[in-house]
Amino acid sequence: MKAFILAAGLGTRLQSLGVNLPKIMMSVGGQPLLQHHVRLLRSHGITELIVNLHHLPEVVTDYFGDGSRFGVRITWSHETELLGTAGAVKRMEAQLRGGTFLVLYGDNLVRLDFRPLLEFHRKREAEVTVALFESDEPWTAGVVETNAAGRVTGFVEKPDRDAVTSNLVNAGVYAMEPAVLDAIPAGVFQDFGKDVFPRLVQQNRAVYAMKPVAYIQDIGTPERLAKAQRDFEFGVLNRYPGGPT
Repeated sequence: MKAFILAAGLGTRLQSLGVNLPKIMMSVGGQPLLQHHVRLLRSHGITELIVNLHHLPEVVTDYFGDGSRFGVRITWSHETELLGTAGAVKRMEAQLRGGTFLVLYGDNLVRLDFRPLLEFHRKREAEVTVALFESDEPWTAGVVETNAAGRVTGFVEKPDRDAVTSNLVNAGVYAMEPAVLDAIPAGVFQDFGKDVFPRLVQQNRAVYAMKPVAYIQDIGTPERLAKAQRDFEFGVLNRYPGGPT
C-alpha cells in the first residue's frame, strides 16, 4: 500500500513566529511534522510514500532525501503552481493505480491505527472512506453528514456557525480507490472537500465516513502549533494508537 502526504502548505499564518519554513517542516517534539507522518506510516508497514511540495521544497528534500534513512521510499512531487488537495493527488495518478492507498493532510499532527479505517473501507466496498473526528469548532472545517450505515450524504465546507448540523468533521485522512482519480480533472485546481467528494456523493458513488480512535491536531496557527507541542510534551498522544511518538 502507498500513502500520499499533502505537504504543499505555505504556513503563512505561522510566519508570525519569525520562521520561514514549509508548514510540514515546523517542529513538534523536536522533529519536523513530516517526520511524524513518516514514522506513523512506517509503523504500519507503509513505506512507499508520495509527498507534494511547493514552498521552499529544497528545505524538505535536503532533510529527508529519498527517505531511506527513515526506512521508507519517498517520491517527491514539486508543484510550481498549487493544484489543491485533489489536484495534487491526480498529478501522481500513474503511481497510485495499483490499489487502495491512503491520503493524509500534512498540516495535522496525527496518531491513529489505520487498520480499523481500512477494514471499514473494505467491508463496505467503498471508493473512498473519510476519517472523522469531533470538533469543538466544526464551522472552521469540513462538516461531513452520514446516514446510519456511514454512507456520506453531504459535505459542507466551513459552514456558517448557525447552520452547523454535526460536530463530526473531515480529519484529512482518507482510504481511497484508484477509481476516484477518474473523477478528478487533470491539470486544474481541485479540492477533495469542496469539489470532488460532493461530486461523488451527487453521483451516488460509494463514499463513506467513520470516526476512528485518533488524535488529530491542526498546526496551522501559532496557537494550534503550541497546543500540539504541549500535547506532545505531556504525553497526550500516547493515549492513542498508531505507533511511536
